[in-house]
Amino acid sequence: MDDIQRLAVETIKMKKQAIVFAPSRASAEKSAEEISKLTNFQHPEMEEEVLKAASSSTKQCRRLSRCVRKGIAFHHAGLVQKQKDLIEDEFRSGKIKVICCTPTLAAGMSLPAYRVIIKSLKRFSGKWGMDWIPVLEYLQMAGRAGRPEFEKEGEAITVAKDENDKQEIYDRYVLGKPEEIYSKLAVEPVLRTYLLSLIASGIITDEKNMKDFFSKTFWASQFRDFAKLEMIMDKMLNLLEEWEFVKISGADRVQDDFVVAKDLNKKNQEIRKLKATLLGQRVSELYLDPLTARHLLDCLIKFNSEKDSFSLLQMICHTLEMRPLLRVKAKEQDKIQEELVKNYDKLLKEEPSAFDLEYNEFINSIKTSLFFDAWINETNEDFLLENFDIRPGEIRVKIEIADWLLYASSELARVSMMAGGLTKEIHNLRIRVKNGVKEELLPLLKLKGVGRVRARKMVINGIKDLGDVKKTDLTSLAQMLGVKLAVDVHKQLGLEVREIPKGTRKGQLSLEKF
Repeated sequence: MDDIQRLAVETIKMKKQAIVFAPSRASAEKSAEEISKLTNFQHPEMEEEVLKAASSSTKQCRRLSRCVRKGIAFHHAGLVQKQKDLIEDEFRSGKIKVICCTPTLAAGMSLPAYRVIIKSLKRFSGKWGMDWIPVLEYLQMAGRAGRPEFEKEGEAITVAKDENDKQEIYDRYVLGKPEEIYSKLAVEPVLRTYLLSLIASGIITDEKNMKDFFSKTFWASQFRDFAKLEMIMDKMLNLLEEWEFVKISGADRVQDDFVVAKDLNKKNQEIRKLKATLLGQRVSELYLDPLTARHLLDCLIKFNSEKDSFSLLQMICHTLEMRPLLRVKAKEQDKIQEELVKNYDKLLKEEPSAFDLEYNEFINSIKTSLFFDAWINETNEDFLLENFDIRPGEIRVKIEIADWLLYASSELARVSMMAGGLTKEIHNLRIRVKNGVKEELLPLLKLKGVGRVRARKMVINGIKDLGDVKKTDLTSLAQMLGVKLAVDVHKQLGLEVREIPKGTRKGQLSLEKF
């Protein structure tokens, strides 16, 4: 029994609850599994609820259900939302005694944890290897213990490897001061997004107005060097004009031909007027980073009959919005390079140099595109977990982002008056990504209640489109889809609903009959 397990069991014996913070998802799952072997609780009803919460029973779901049965759970971004909600609710009810989780649970959650046990205060930080986490992150985790609405006191325990480690943790975190909070406007993607939205909404109408507005922000107060800030704003403004999202015009001239509006803060300089273009207006309404919008537009211009769904998938994967991308591991490098060569002609954006700082993200975008390609070719979630190391909860998040980016792409294509066939191509891909289906199932997905599994079952039985559905008698359809859905499908198609023989049930008709 290691220190984490001993502390967890000790907490349960005290008739209290604990949260164990682990540095990774794999570590959280393993910790929960090991602790669950040390308890005598039996909650078969929770085990079933966990399995029902997911659309399909994956290896991860089965692992979680076994832990939950013993009153222990793991919690991270790889779980579907229903599973997260169930774990949090049962922890509040007291049935779940210990949650092993990643630091995502530290933000804004109030749970009845007497103890917080922090497994490690180091995280992987890219090329720098393992590094200490910020003091603020430590305080967030420690702050989950002894919430006033549940406990009078709480304990935050960090496990140290040795005496030197113990002293470092004490000096750095127990005695350490939280880091400064910085304005998010200092980050370029945020600044350019907000600047475009302020211009598009009419809050900022000229350069003087822009500089007055930003001079009153926390960003300006913190930065202090306003001359440098003006240079940054000018750079952003010029980019927005170059990308054709903003139109910059000369000074306003009043009726007197000799009177020109002047910026009082800059002698002899005219005040330039700022207005969002129609395209810029739509980019702002879509809540897109202008850089992403320009990237999407440039890629869509290159799209032609030689390209396919992979081209569009890689286009949306190579964006800031899709991050964090699926990371290419060392052992996968050769395989991903092979796939890159195979799909090279389909790329809408040129491959950067291997020495470019952006290259790693580009390679990661290829892996993420391959995941989406596997998903729309109807591979199951266990296969995706095994081959792409992506869990059901992450799949759902990635699908939602992809749906938004594809919708945004179709809107940009529409506003830019690109070929109508392109918007149809994007629309079909949106449906495929949402449902995880091959193109042949699209006609059947028009039926309400028919999704990936049912549509595939219908195609296997020879029903490929709505015309085939109309030709299929209600009894046969009921044996495939169930009575209720079969009746509903017939009603959707305006067909007469006749009585179904008693005893007819879903799955009764053998596939061989077709």
